[in-house]
Amino acid sequence: MMQPEDIKQMIESGLPGARVSVTGDGHHFEAEVVAREFTGKGMLQRHQIVYRTLGGKMGNEIHALSLRTLAPEE
Repeated sequence: MMQPEDIKQMIESGLPGARVSVTGDGHHFEAEVVAREFTGKGMLQRHQIVYRTLGGKMGNEIHALSLRTLAPEE
């Protein structure tokens, strides 16, 4: 079972320098990610960037992930 800290570490590994906070119950999670990679990107693109950091975990160990994605200047 995935834990919020596992997801946080995966996102931080894929987005070095990002500020990440994750909460959840082992199946459903909420994450706030602030990363410079989001600058100039729309919400869908930002979410895709985060999903890539999680790879095959999305839809498997992670059943639901609610994202709030921000560029540092936002």
